[in-house]
Amino acid sequence: MMNWRETARTAIEALSARRMRSALTMLGILIGISAVMLTVGLGLGAQKQISDQINSLGSNMIIVTPGQTSSGGFRGAGQATTLTTRDAQMLADPEVAPSIAAVAPVLTTSASLQSAETTWTSSVIGTVPDWLSVRAREVETGRFFTADEVTSSANVAVVGAETASELFTTGQAIGQEISINGQPFTIIGVLAEAGSSGTSNEDDTVLVPSTSFAARLSTSGSALSVSSIYLQAADADSLSAAYQEVNTALLSAHGVTADDADFSVGTQASLVEAATSITGVLTLLLGGIAAISLLVGGIGVMNIMLVSVSERVREIGLRKALGATPGVIRQQFLVEAGILGLLGGLLGVGLGYAGAALLSPSLGMTVEISPAVTLVALGVSLAIGLVAGVYPASRAARLAPIDALRSE
Repeated sequence: MMNWRETARTAIEALSARRMRSALTMLGILIGISAVMLTVGLGLGAQKQISDQINSLGSNMIIVTPGQTSSGGFRGAGQATTLTTRDAQMLADPEVAPSIAAVAPVLTTSASLQSAETTWTSSVIGTVPDWLSVRAREVETGRFFTADEVTSSANVAVVGAETASELFTTGQAIGQEISINGQPFTIIGVLAEAGSSGTSNEDDTVLVPSTSFAARLSTSGSALSVSSIYLQAADADSLSAAYQEVNTALLSAHGVTADDADFSVGTQASLVEAATSITGVLTLLLGGIAAISLLVGGIGVMNIMLVSVSERVREIGLRKALGATPGVIRQQFLVEAGILGLLGGLLGVGLGYAGAALLSPSLGMTVEISPAVTLVALGVSLAIGLVAGVYPASRAARLAPIDALRSE
């Protein structure tokens, strides 16, 4: 009776005698394992990147966006927005929303900028000083505009780092005058770099007092309209209460019910949940498609093991004649199939990690290889080898010694 060590040694010798065939058999498992690892890794990396981008918008933030309503009550593009500065003032009242720490209404547009050196097109935002804390941003040089400058509609601006470098290539931006859609503004501060957020570049922006925006840059028919309202909850534990307070206050102020609300309220958590849900489904779908290659690899292992049984009929007959039981023969071929699956899996894991290291810098995102997925991949590769080897091993074990010895 052969022990497991002897069985493994014999299996390795048998596979080594047919190196090219064994290598090609493992290739199917290798490609399947690495494909699944990289597909899942790309999905996890995308989820993390989206989550980081949403969280970079601010701390404990709530976003209120307007609905679009027409005179007939139907929602559609091109109509007046339904949020106003009065809504922002109401939500800033501690008696109305005690869980809210700061409120920042914003008005946005795309505008042509002109400096003494060049012209540039950027996103222009009209807002209030609380925008800095709500959006968790910092001023790198200079300062942000004050509440007095908002009250007086001062012609001052704070620019993003990229905007400053595009407009002023030879000197400092602080103190320089720029023209925004033909209106003069003096730069008083430059924001610290924040990177991109979704489809927008947070470093390519210009911020001006909301009153200055409404008076000189707004294309809206109403001076009170705002594009959206950013709010900051007092802390993470207050986020749910703040959401309810904001929703209830706006429903009451607008005289609408939840079914026909002309606004929507979202939190960072809900945005992350929605985004990760979508990427999770895509990851599962693509991972399933990649897993098909594992099935193909398993069929390859079975095919090769059947060929091996056919080629080694005399060997099997001789071993049976010398006293080897059907269980020993079955064990021998199962071990060979398991080794093919396990080695293919190990090589596939190595290729998966190497592929992640190469893809991450080229894609501009981290391919998150999960240790749990890696362990599952190894287990699956071993299982595939064993399952694919069951039929060939059983066929070998059923061979009669006399028939095997008489075969050519």
